[in-house]
Amino acid sequence: MTSLLITNANVVNEGTTRQLDVLVQDGRIAQVGADLSGLSADRLMDASGLHLLPGMIDDQVHFREPGLTHKGEIATESAAAVAGGITSYFEMPNVNPLTINRAALEDKYERASQKSLANYAFYLGASNDNLDEIKNLDPKAACGIKVFMGASTGNMLVDKPEILEGIFAHAPTIVVTHCEDTPMIKANEDKYREQYGEDVPMSCHPLIRSEEACYKSSSYAVSLAKRFGTRLHVLHLTTEKELALFEAGDLANKQITAEACVHHLFFSEEDYETKGSLIKCNPAVKKASDREALLNAVRDDLIDVVATDHAPHTWEEKQNSYFKAPAGLPLVQHALVSMLEHYHAGRFSLEHIVKKVCHNVAELFQISERGYIREGYWADLVLVDLNRPTVVDEQTLYSKCGWSPFAGYIFKSSIQATLVNGEVAFENGAVNPHIRGKRLAFNR
Repeated sequence: MTSLLITNANVVNEGTTRQLDVLVQDGRIAQVGADLSGLSADRLMDASGLHLLPGMIDDQVHFREPGLTHKGEIATESAAAVAGGITSYFEMPNVNPLTINRAALEDKYERASQKSLANYAFYLGASNDNLDEIKNLDPKAACGIKVFMGASTGNMLVDKPEILEGIFAHAPTIVVTHCEDTPMIKANEDKYREQYGEDVPMSCHPLIRSEEACYKSSSYAVSLAKRFGTRLHVLHLTTEKELALFEAGDLANKQITAEACVHHLFFSEEDYETKGSLIKCNPAVKKASDREALLNAVRDDLIDVVATDHAPHTWEEKQNSYFKAPAGLPLVQHALVSMLEHYHAGRFSLEHIVKKVCHNVAELFQISERGYIREGYWADLVLVDLNRPTVVDEQTLYSKCGWSPFAGYIFKSSIQATLVNGEVAFENGAVNPHIRGKRLAFNR
């Protein structure tokens, strides 16, 4: 490990922005102060005019390994993550084989230790048949328990009431849910197939994966959590109606929390005309009024966390007709700069963005020594230039699928450098492929 002194940075952390210097030694933040220029370090990084943030912690990604590596893999998707200022991620269990037992979970940790550029943790997936695995899970062995209460990608739908009740009653750690009602979606699919055949317009996706289907499932999840006292985190809200299920306020006082994803805060149903299947995802991008309600909920602390649900598919797969085109978007490389668009638009302060993508994730999941710029914490840091645009079409795209739903867009900000455990993982437009992230630890 080498030492690094970052000087003259506008440090955004814990509700304030101040010009400070940060000394990094042995992978950790050794000192934070107003003038550390007299200290010695192996490298000096002048951050004048730049903002220094804690690295984004993404609580929901699909990196496709093992078994789906033609779409993405840990090495490529973690490279895209660090290029986007994401220093830690939680990865989902709908791979092949499914991550529904301890052996599969540990296999992914071993893979990541060899390949991941960012820090990592993995969810144990729930199924209709693995309740004993869930009951016996060491709370520190996984970031959480993922329950697909609506079928999405992979055969992981949990639809037996007695199993869902068992999970919510006995989960030894936080439960996170994908909430859509599958029978309702199937009925809608039949309705639109009868009208259009196989060539259903992509603009019908939010009508098939409807507001009603989302609300029925999310309200069921919330009712189960209240009944059993479960620590519940509902992923990727997409509708104004669902917001009534949650309460605004400080994260520390909440048993039930909610997440929004960057693409649902950016796109609306109006974008299907130009983007088509490229913004097809589950749950669906919906009305502009839903997007506005989600943005307001992030602002007002009704929604606690913002993440990506990064889910790459090949370009060829996405060119299929409605029922054959898979759902999911590659997002990690542009997640943070897309959030900074809301800063430029006057919707969120920089401090509020950091709260939603760094601090709150660390607190909600009880991550050890990350998510803040604090002395003694791991040096997961990102330098941002708010005045240097990112032209998506001129960038190297590190995700294996090689495309972005943001193609054609020029973001107002750019990622200048990303540090993972004190090592430079990304700088001057290039990823350092030689660094390796660490397995995340949890204070549970």
